[in-house]
Amino acid sequence: MPAPSTSIWSPLRQPAFRWLWICGAIFFIGNGMQTMAAAWLMVELTGSSFLAALVQTAVFLPMFLLALPAGVLADTTDRRRLISGALIAQAVASLLLALLVLSGKGGPASVLFLVFVAGCCTAALTPAWNSSVVDPVPRGEWSQAITAIGIAYNAARAIGPTLAGLLFARLGAGWVFAVTVLTTVVMWEGIRRWPPRAHPPSTLPAERLWGGTLSGLRFAWHSRIILAQLVRVMAFSAAGAALWALLPVIAQRQLGTGAEGFGLLMGCLGTGAVASGLVIGRLRARFGLDRLVAIACVVFAAVMLIAAWVRVPFVVYIAMTFGGAAWMATMSTINTATQASAPPWVRSRAVAMHILSALGAFAIGSAFWGAVSDVIGLSAALVAAAVAMAAGLLLVRPFPLRVGGDTEVTQGTPWDELFVEDEPNPEAGPIAVEVGYRIRPGVDTAFLDTIALMKAPRRRDGATFWRVYKDLGEPSRYVERFIVTSWADYLHQRARATVADHAIETEVRAFLADGESARMSHYIAER
Repeated sequence: MPAPSTSIWSPLRQPAFRWLWICGAIFFIGNGMQTMAAAWLMVELTGSSFLAALVQTAVFLPMFLLALPAGVLADTTDRRRLISGALIAQAVASLLLALLVLSGKGGPASVLFLVFVAGCCTAALTPAWNSSVVDPVPRGEWSQAITAIGIAYNAARAIGPTLAGLLFARLGAGWVFAVTVLTTVVMWEGIRRWPPRAHPPSTLPAERLWGGTLSGLRFAWHSRIILAQLVRVMAFSAAGAALWALLPVIAQRQLGTGAEGFGLLMGCLGTGAVASGLVIGRLRARFGLDRLVAIACVVFAAVMLIAAWVRVPFVVYIAMTFGGAAWMATMSTINTATQASAPPWVRSRAVAMHILSALGAFAIGSAFWGAVSDVIGLSAALVAAAVAMAAGLLLVRPFPLRVGGDTEVTQGTPWDELFVEDEPNPEAGPIAVEVGYRIRPGVDTAFLDTIALMKAPRRRDGATFWRVYKDLGEPSRYVERFIVTSWADYLHQRARATVADHAIETEVRAFLADGESARMSHYIAER
């Protein structure tokens, strides 16, 4: 079988992906236009750094609040309906915003509120869209597909604010918001024509919203690969939010430019991101994930220092291009690693938790750095953010980045058949599961070290408790015991075990005494 192409344009040969990519790019442009226009309108209306930065919070805080529930819905419900409903609601909010501003009735409160509503709609659809847009692409080309999506997103960050700046300067904010309505309709039409692939049929009980949310959080906490990715993107985004949030203030106070200059600053960030996306695959191959992200952190910190002290617009524009490249290198690398490291059952939730970490930190960071700027000044706030960005390099050792292998995301076949006389109601529980092992003499330490590797997969896939016990009456016998909340959760846990998990179980069972087999028992709580 030929190796997958390493070209980022290879996924675009798939017609469905190509058209979804184009529709997504148009939608991203509209969102970028709306954010730029709202931020600059806030500067004109209030002159406050804090309120201008709060626009970024209104855009991205919904991701922090809604991304994970939206990921659960994307994993468990019809993704086409979810995306379409959110897009219709967003179009209505943007239309109302345009009408209010055009009529002269749009004040700071109404602008922030409707931008927040539009952000909620984007948050509701993003996990479903991100996890489904790569459906037409072979798994071996996901990295290139995700990078292509990143290029579209960051090209939109260049094009959207630039177009918004030109339109704002000539016609005003209301017409910018009107254009965003049309871009939302284009995205809706794309989803209507090329709907997401339906989830495979399952005989297992459907997960509910709260239980699915807990499952996603538990998976992230007990998966060292995913946890490291989330921690790293959170640290980078929280520090880097200062530059994005304070960009209108940099344009107005540091450089003395108007709306067009602000749009150009954002355009330079987007241009750098696009340029980085074109070579990101080769950079990852050359430097590796951790080294590439470390270099990007240093570059972005240097860009914030330049923005803090340099008053020459041309120099700042060039620096912003490098800042956009560093932002893209980090975000694309971690996003790709997250999607490629999550099994299918939790992929939308992994995407949601990446969004939750990145944009939640971004939203909170935007408000924080805006408030800091009002207290200690713009330059001092940017210097403090640069120091925080550099301090994030201390996370490299405790939270290294890597991509999960195929065996870590491919679900395997359970070891043992499930023999129960009367199957409980799906909601019944808790369920206690015991697996007994009678092992060979003299291998106790090696056995315990190996079976300890089972703790993370058991907890990751649904167990609320896990421990290994030694039989005091028979020293060669050990019992692995774990507890799951309900019978439905236990069935899901069995189905979620990966090929890599089964390989660990194979190692554990290799310690069994000759002629012995692992014995599994199930218990249900009665009192």
